[in-house]
Amino acid sequence: MIVKTKYQQILLVALVCSAICSTGNAEQTWTHWRHEQTRLQVRDPNQLRQVAVPGMPRPSTVKDLQFDIATRQLSLNEAINVALANSEVVRILGGVSAGTSGRTIYDVAVTNTRIDQERGAFDPQLRVNNTWTQSEVPNAFTDPTDPTQSLIEGLQTEGYGLDFGLSQKNLLGGTAALGVRSNSNRINPGTFALNPRNRSATELSYTQPLLRGAGIGANQTPIVLARIDTERSFFQYKDSVQQLVQGVIEAYWQLVSAKTDLWAREQQVKQASFAYERALARVEVDDANIGDLAQTQVALENFRASLLVSEANVLQRQGALLNIIGLPPYESERTTPVTPMLDEAVEIDWNAINELAQRQRPDIIELKLILDADQQRLRLANNLALPQLDGVALYRWNGLEGEVPASNRIRSAAGDFTDWSLGVNFSVPLGLRRDRALLRQQQLIIRRDQANLDQGLHQMQHFLALSLRNLEQFFAQYERFQAVREAARLNLDVQRERYKTGSLNFIVVLLAIVDWGNAVSSEAQSLAQYNTELARLETQTGTILESHGVVFFEERFASIAPLGRLASEQCYPYSRRPSQSVDQYAPSDRPSEEYFELTDPVERNRTTNSGSPGAMDLDEGVQFEMMDDQNGPMTDEEIDRLLPPEKSSRSFSDMLKRAFRR
Repeated sequence: MIVKTKYQQILLVALVCSAICSTGNAEQTWTHWRHEQTRLQVRDPNQLRQVAVPGMPRPSTVKDLQFDIATRQLSLNEAINVALANSEVVRILGGVSAGTSGRTIYDVAVTNTRIDQERGAFDPQLRVNNTWTQSEVPNAFTDPTDPTQSLIEGLQTEGYGLDFGLSQKNLLGGTAALGVRSNSNRINPGTFALNPRNRSATELSYTQPLLRGAGIGANQTPIVLARIDTERSFFQYKDSVQQLVQGVIEAYWQLVSAKTDLWAREQQVKQASFAYERALARVEVDDANIGDLAQTQVALENFRASLLVSEANVLQRQGALLNIIGLPPYESERTTPVTPMLDEAVEIDWNAINELAQRQRPDIIELKLILDADQQRLRLANNLALPQLDGVALYRWNGLEGEVPASNRIRSAAGDFTDWSLGVNFSVPLGLRRDRALLRQQQLIIRRDQANLDQGLHQMQHFLALSLRNLEQFFAQYERFQAVREAARLNLDVQRERYKTGSLNFIVVLLAIVDWGNAVSSEAQSLAQYNTELARLETQTGTILESHGVVFFEERFASIAPLGRLASEQCYPYSRRPSQSVDQYAPSDRPSEEYFELTDPVERNRTTNSGSPGAMDLDEGVQFEMMDDQNGPMTDEEIDRLLPPEKSSRSFSDMLKRAFRR
């Protein structure tokens, strides 16, 4: 192999180095190119990215209630603020758990970048191409000294080309361009008029669409659509934050209701245990039959089973609240709700909430934005359904420069050689079938999305009506259960009076206590549903964030700007975080369930004056009926000596505090 020029030498060295460097990977490279993917390749989970899981103790369960740990008071205002502070990924409540809504604080900023992406279509475009070439084509010709022989010779041409261009599209759709081209050639061997020879050309051109692609509206449509997408992303995110706040309120009141129900079940177990121990003592002294003991034992076991369910429900509701506010499942201090519930009826203006919802609900706003985007796409589709008609203009300055055989350089004078052209270009697919079909499609999409908006308003009204019915139903139930509770209280007093005279078995008194405990639980549950429905109504009208004083603030971060990496960075949207809420709910310093009258009926009567109505003591001398094999009736003192000492019960306040007003 004969190497004649330095360029060939450089090329040969590069090829040799490449071959040497790739010797070790040659077989792998060949295998990668030759083989097909004939198998499924799934990496082992241990090969994937590993993340650290926060370590924490085992959470509480029904076998390890951990109710004896220290408590910390948590108001509803604090719970909402903690949830908003931990809302990098927005969570929503689902039953006794919480899951991600699929929205994050970064979604709006991510979507916002599309606006500048679409604006990039109007950025100036710079083009600089440099090309070095060499060509040497061999040719055969007859040897002048011997006609029977031929010689092979060739001309070597070395060249350099520069292609510079700068163009920009404007809002009218037109494109202005500036171009500079220069080519230099040197030919060896031989004598030529100019060697080397340099050709240059500088041109200005402008192309303006007159039909398709023309107009500010059509060219701004992609930017407007990107802005609408950013707005849609924001309102989708706002909707998820609204559900987060509503979920925190719902989980909070459900926990209060569950703790009240737990107290009622504890009272049932306590009184059933008392009855069972009393019946067992009477059976041991043959003062009662085995049937009475079996009946009290069944009641006791049923109450214990109900208590277990209530304990599990408290743990589940506790976990749901911790989950939705972004705290771990284990807590060193048990969270105790301290915000009282609203116990007053709220008057609802039906027309006002309908008008408010159609203006504020994020899902209705999103449907309106979809229609706005459809109108923009219709404008674009109308433009694309036009023929292509462009006006073009070009003006070019040509130049020539080179070296003559006498070794001096000559060049053409500026402006001696010019080109210009004007033209109108027209092109159109006959029928414009595709573009006009797209236009019809967009017209139909507008009809469809208008129907979706109408359906959204229809569904909105039904949701508002459902919330209105629920509000009045739950508050009416709360009032009815208050009446049931009073009736159960009266029934308990009456049955105690009969038990005091010895004309009634204690099981009837126990059933009266059960009815009273169930009434307390139902009263708390209905009031919790009422307060939860108030928050749900605010969500249905799209005003729950405004009513709680929650606003969004923009965080920014520095990134590379259009001027390049060497210029200073600029700040761009980074996230959209919710602020802390205002103190919407009245503060308190005692558990929320204590705002119900949850005093143990037996303990309360023991502390009242004996002369007051209902002041009866189950430890008074109530005589049981004499058994056939007994010499006389047993006194209560004799029975009490056979019983273990009674455990003290929890004591709560005696009335529901009217705590806060809307």
